[in-house]
Amino acid sequence: MNVSGRYAKAWESFWEDAPAGPGGVFWDAAPELTVARHADRFAAHFDPGLPVVDLGCGNGTLTRYLAGRYRRVVGVDLAHAAVARAARDDPRGLAAYQQLDGVDTDAVRALHDELGDANVYMRGVLHQCEPADRSRLVDGIATLTGSRGRAFVVELAEAAKGVLTGIAQGPGGPPPRLGAVFAHGIAPGEVEDAAVPGYFAAAGLTVLAEGEEPLATAEFRLDGVRIEVPSRWLVAGMAA
Repeated sequence: MNVSGRYAKAWESFWEDAPAGPGGVFWDAAPELTVARHADRFAAHFDPGLPVVDLGCGNGTLTRYLAGRYRRVVGVDLAHAAVARAARDDPRGLAAYQQLDGVDTDAVRALHDELGDANVYMRGVLHQCEPADRSRLVDGIATLTGSRGRAFVVELAEAAKGVLTGIAQGPGGPPPRLGAVFAHGIAPGEVEDAAVPGYFAAAGLTVLAEGEEPLATAEFRLDGVRIEVPSRWLVAGMAA
């Protein structure tokens, strides 16, 4: 089963309309402000000999960073437009990119057949999913990681809703990058903090580490301060 046509269409239109270049979309902060801050956390768990899948790669900003640290990196995204943009922005071919619906069981299994067990990096995808798709997305992560891989997952915390609502209701309405998210019908959904580990347990994975820290965005407040939102992270995999 795939995600709904409405959902896929929203993401296609978002990436078709998104500005070119780094930092053009709300969550596209520079790697040193995002994935680099997470690197020490997942490096302690990732087998460096395994491929890495950047699940929900978007325009590939973080995929290219990961490709500088791991031997084989594949960026996957629901939107064809995102994958095309990621490949275009990677003329050196540092990573590979392909369209993938993370809740399409057959497609996920095919990717695992191609790569073998893999490490998964996923930032902010679960809370963007429709509720009915969340369990299936995490089931797909379990398929990709298999027995040897590990998943590093970053999701907005419950407290992020208040932060984003406050920003959106500020003078002049939401800033441009955040406004574009709302305009395409992909406003962040709500996932309870306590529910996230449960999705992984239900998929047969063990939470090996977890924590919280602010997540940097590419957007700024009126006073020029970069917007950061509360987030939580976890590392999950098959118990040793």
